[in-house]
Amino acid sequence: MASENLRVDNQETIEALTREAEALKKKLEEEKAKLNDVDMCVATRPIEGLTQFNIKQRKVLKGHHGKVLCMNWSTDKRHIVSSSQEHAVTMPTTWVMACSYGPTGDVVACGGLDNKCTIYPLTFEEDPASKKKAVATHTSYLSCCTFTSSDKQILTGSGDSTCALWDVESGQLIQSFHGHAGDVMSIDLSPSETGNLFVSGGCDKVAMVWDMRTGECVQVFEGHESDINSVRFYPSGDAFATGSDDATCRLFDLRADREVNCYKKESIIFGCNSVDFSISDCITLYFLTGRLLFGGYNDYTVNIWDVLKGNRVTILYAHDNRVSCLGVSPDGTALCTGSWDNTLKIWA
Repeated sequence: MASENLRVDNQETIEALTREAEALKKKLEEEKAKLNDVDMCVATRPIEGLTQFNIKQRKVLKGHHGKVLCMNWSTDKRHIVSSSQEHAVTMPTTWVMACSYGPTGDVVACGGLDNKCTIYPLTFEEDPASKKKAVATHTSYLSCCTFTSSDKQILTGSGDSTCALWDVESGQLIQSFHGHAGDVMSIDLSPSETGNLFVSGGCDKVAMVWDMRTGECVQVFEGHESDINSVRFYPSGDAFATGSDDATCRLFDLRADREVNCYKKESIIFGCNSVDFSISDCITLYFLTGRLLFGGYNDYTVNIWDVLKGNRVTILYAHDNRVSCLGVSPDGTALCTGSWDNTLKIWA
């Protein structure tokens, strides 16, 4: 009898605490709303809009026999690593969902349904597979990975709802990051000088900003109505973009601690799988750093958005199946897209 009364009391306490938490959350949102000054689209009205520019397909990269799932540029701007549904680089699994070039260009990392992140040295002297080394192991699939500022550390995200920072040489876990309530789908390192922050997005519809030194989540951003498939920092490091299955891309500002723009059209009903920003002022595309947002969608297209004004500048009818990944080259002169049609394409 006493145990039953205790259970009832505990349940009532939990319900009361839940109501209190919701009330505090609502009050916090109201206080944050009072600090909002003006809508971004309104503030940027005096700025001249972007005229349509001509971006063309320059190359088609063929070689995969399965759906391309991920790609990453080398810092030399000449090489790309890509992964797919087939076995890649003699990986012990299909669905190689993540791949990344090391900053030096001497190693690549990849992983997927084997739950591991494996490092391959790039050398012409011997088979890379003979020197491969597993440096990270999760309890579910590896969804994303990226090296830090050197080849010595790598950051991973997984379907086990966690992110982790690993030492490449020893394979030891340096720091783990717990907080997501669903699969982590994408991570991106801050381009700021300190480089201590990264952002993650997942199937819990939430984007989280983390401090790599402490393992603590320092900011949480909500707003999406479905899975977040991709996150990418703005070139200045003060904001980041997200792409989601809810058919929108969004821009979140770290200083304002809120969403500042949403990129959508009624005619777009398919999810966005990957996003990236323009990063330089170049002759080929004549656009400024961070002014354009590229989004790869399930309807086989790439939508290009004006980051400031929120409107779509143009659309690329890019592939014969969903655009699963994309990335702007380090010098900003080209865009690479990867697709479930087994190909990658270079645009400029």
